[in-house]
Amino acid sequence: MVWPSEADLARAHRALLAELRRKGITDPRVLAALEKVPRHLFVLPEHLPLAYEDRPLPIGLGQTISQPYIVALSTQALAPTPEDRVLEIGTGSGYQTAILAELAKEVFTVERLPELSREAEERLRRLGYGNVRFRVGDGTKGWPEEAPFSRILVAAAAPKVPPSLFAQLAEGGRMVLPVGGRFDQDLWLVRKEAGKPVYEYLCPVTFVPLIGEEGWP
Repeated sequence: MVWPSEADLARAHRALLAELRRKGITDPRVLAALEKVPRHLFVLPEHLPLAYEDRPLPIGLGQTISQPYIVALSTQALAPTPEDRVLEIGTGSGYQTAILAELAKEVFTVERLPELSREAEERLRRLGYGNVRFRVGDGTKGWPEEAPFSRILVAAAAPKVPPSLFAQLAEGGRMVLPVGGRFDQDLWLVRKEAGKPVYEYLCPVTFVPLIGEEGWP
């Protein structure tokens, strides 16, 4: 495999953005965030040549960085605004976190694995993101002392919508998450209207399982 130069990475980044537009990502703020955040800084060094392919990649410890299209689609459906406080479940490498930090007022991100959380925090601090707060813990329980959140994004698959997360979603808020089995799921947009969930189907997906008290054991 040929090792990419900075020019190669920039060219691949532009090609990926064009592909995402063809696939239906039209929100200009989301596209601008995807253009600004360098995905190659969030992948393992050995996967650098694959950084701008539209595919998930392993990041170690059995976790992955999501496919760019799924990141883009999830963010577009979440529709974060500069006034929103966003709860993210599953920090991973911090790539989706950085996208959200570009678009929202503040991001609260919870990761189950301390090593990933620490590395993501260091990475985002180096990149200048000062509007992200990090926590290690059971993501299915959310971050109750900072609730409510106007937006919640879950980057791991749950067997059902975790009740604690829905309780922490503000009235009129939006949550995007994959729901289903351990290996195949559906991505949903869930709106909170009059205290009840309203579901909008997005697409089939495959995420790592959401481990926790209100997720998978």
